[in-house]
Amino acid sequence: MNASAKAGDISTDEAIALHRAHLSKGRSQLAAMFGSLVEHSASGARVTTTDGQEFLNCGGYGVFFTGAGHPHIVTAVQQQAEKQALSTRLFLDPVVGLAAQALTSVAPAGLDRVHFSGSGTEATETAIKLARAHGKRRLISMENGYHGKTVGALSLTAKSFYQDPFRPLLPAVEHVPFGDTAALAAALAEGDDACVVLEPVQSEAGVIMPPPGYLKEVAALCREHNAFLVVDEVMTGLGRLGAWWGCDLEQVRPDVLLIGKALSGGVVPVSAALATPEAFAPFDADPFLHTSTYSGAPIAMAAARATVEVIRDEQLVDRAAETGARLLDGLRAIAADRAPHLVREVRGAGLLIGIELVDASQAGELLLELVDRHVVVNHSLNAHPVVRVTPPAVISPDEETQLLEAMDDALAAMAKRF
Repeated sequence: MNASAKAGDISTDEAIALHRAHLSKGRSQLAAMFGSLVEHSASGARVTTTDGQEFLNCGGYGVFFTGAGHPHIVTAVQQQAEKQALSTRLFLDPVVGLAAQALTSVAPAGLDRVHFSGSGTEATETAIKLARAHGKRRLISMENGYHGKTVGALSLTAKSFYQDPFRPLLPAVEHVPFGDTAALAAALAEGDDACVVLEPVQSEAGVIMPPPGYLKEVAALCREHNAFLVVDEVMTGLGRLGAWWGCDLEQVRPDVLLIGKALSGGVVPVSAALATPEAFAPFDADPFLHTSTYSGAPIAMAAARATVEVIRDEQLVDRAAETGARLLDGLRAIAADRAPHLVREVRGAGLLIGIELVDASQAGELLLELVDRHVVVNHSLNAHPVVRVTPPAVISPDEETQLLEAMDDALAAMAKRF
C-alpha cells in the first residue's frame, strides 16, 4: 500500500491535510516526528496503519486493557446500537442498571452507588461536587498527580504547565508530596472541611510507587480528620495493577472511587464515579443536582458491562499480574545490560510500567526507536523523562517476546549514540 491507501473514505495524505487544516497544528507536528502515520484498524494488541504497517500497541494511555475490538464487547455494543444507542433521559433505562450492577459487583465492598460519565476528568468533577455537597470545600491532592484538565479537575492536577494559562482555578486547593503522610496530616489538621484526592500509583507522574501502607495510612488520616477521600483509579483500576483495584491492595474503601480508561473496553468512551450510599446521598436527594445528557448512554453502558464480564471471565486481572511480573523483570534486565548509563530506573506494578531515562530528550529518542521497531508506548504527561509501557492483558507470549526484543534492540542502539 502507498500514500493513496484509504483511511475510511479518504487517502492517507488527505487525512494528514485535514488534521493540519482543522485540528491542532501542534498535534500534526508531533505526528510528523513519528512519520505521519495514520491508523487504519486495530485488533487485540495490534494496530495497523493505512500504509499496511502493523504495530504492537503497548500505549493508548491505558485504554486497551482488554485489547482493541474484543469480540464480546464489540458484539454487545453493536447489538445495543441496533436496539437503542441513546435514551430519552425521562424513562428508566435497563442497560444502565445492568452496567452499574456489573461494576459494583467487582468494586470494593460498600461502593454501591454509581454516576456514569464520558471521561476520567468528568468523573473527577463528579467527586469534587459530591465533596462540596458535603461541605468539604478544601481540596488536597498530591504533587505531580494527574486528574484531568477541565477546570475543576485541572485544579487538582498539580502541574503549573497545564494550570497557568487558565488561572484562576478553584480556590482552596493544596498540593502535598505523594507518599508523605506527615505533610498530609499537617494539611488535614487545618480543619474538618477537606477532600483528599489521590492515585494509588501516580501514572502520569512517571509511574511513582508509594511506600508500602501509604494508602491505608491516608485513609486512616481521613477518618481521623473527618475528611472526604477520593481515590482516582482511572488508570489503575479494573486490573491494570494486577489487582482489581489499587484500593484492594491495602483493603481501603474510599468515599468515592474514580474509574475510566479500561472501562471503555477500547470501544466506547465511558467513566464512572463509584460512591458509598452516604457519600452519594446528595445525588439521591436530587436527581437533577448533577446531570449530563450522555451519562449512562445505553451504547456506553453495553460496553462497560461487557468489559467487566471480559475482565472477570477471562481472568485478566490474574493475567495482568503474571504478565506484568515477567515484563518488569525482563525490562529491568535489558536496561541493566544494554543501557545502565541511560536508564535511571524501571518500576511498576502489573501492566503499568515506567522506564525513567536520564533526561527527557532520551525518553523521546526511545519512543522513536520503538516506533521504528513497530512498538507503540507512551510518554508521561507530568514526567517527560519517563516512558510508560501499558500492554493489554490479552498480550500473547509471542507479543511479549516482540516487546522485549524491540526494547533490547532500541536501548542497544541508543547506547551506541549516547
